[in-house]
Amino acid sequence: MQNFLEEFYNFAKENNINVYRCAAVRGDGEPEAIKINGGNPCQNSYSAAKAFVVTAIGLLYDDGVLKTDEYICDILADYCPENMSPLWKKITVDMALRHHLGLPGGFLDIDTHDANTFGFDYLGHALSYPIKEPDEFVYTDAAFYILGRVAAAKAGKPLMAYLWERLFFPLECREVAWSCCPQGYIMGATGLYIRTIDMVKLGAVYLNNGTYKGKRILSEEWVKIVRERPYLRPISENNTAYGHGGMRGQKLIIIPESNCAVAWHGWLSDGLTDFVLDYFKNH
Repeated sequence: MQNFLEEFYNFAKENNINVYRCAAVRGDGEPEAIKINGGNPCQNSYSAAKAFVVTAIGLLYDDGVLKTDEYICDILADYCPENMSPLWKKITVDMALRHHLGLPGGFLDIDTHDANTFGFDYLGHALSYPIKEPDEFVYTDAAFYILGRVAAAKAGKPLMAYLWERLFFPLECREVAWSCCPQGYIMGATGLYIRTIDMVKLGAVYLNNGTYKGKRILSEEWVKIVRERPYLRPISENNTAYGHGGMRGQKLIIIPESNCAVAWHGWLSDGLTDFVLDYFKNH
């Protein structure tokens, strides 16, 4: 991947794009990374964090302890407020993964709102909201905060502890931290601080049908489900590339047709997605 990383570096420099690091992997090879501009080794991935929550749900699905058609209110029954709208009883894990919650866009977004306005109990704040019929896609961070709570409940332990055991340690990640709500639960939708070279390893897992360096992380079934529903978001036409992006230019891209995955962290790094897709279309 060295040629690609050098081309990525040159494109970013020539276009004055403020990207910090890029990492890439081909097939089941060793991930490689390049530094473009100065920045701390661990960066906030913003909404690219959602890909890791999708994976946590997948791990629990593979364990047989979670089904995507389960109702969130059944899983989180001990936390449901009395004044909760009856519409919440319709919401399944699958609907939350697809942002079909009936909540307004941007709800529970700590990156654009003062987090103190959500109170001490973020879950109660969300479940008390008078939602609309959950019949359409509305992108909201609340979906993945709730999914993080669902995953923790099913795992029976803090989600970070579960993910270190089942994902971060097997992927040989060096440093990982996740912003939490006042009660100590990970935000899920945002606030994941991770090295770029470690973020691209998650792309390698999906690229290789659930394995990393020969180790089974996820089932092939879950990888197929994620692609088809889709729980990770299409990044190119016809879903030939998919993954997740984050505010201010973070990105994780999986390109199965080119047998590669790419990740980067930056600040307002516009133009890089098209460059990456064009590069692998022609190489």
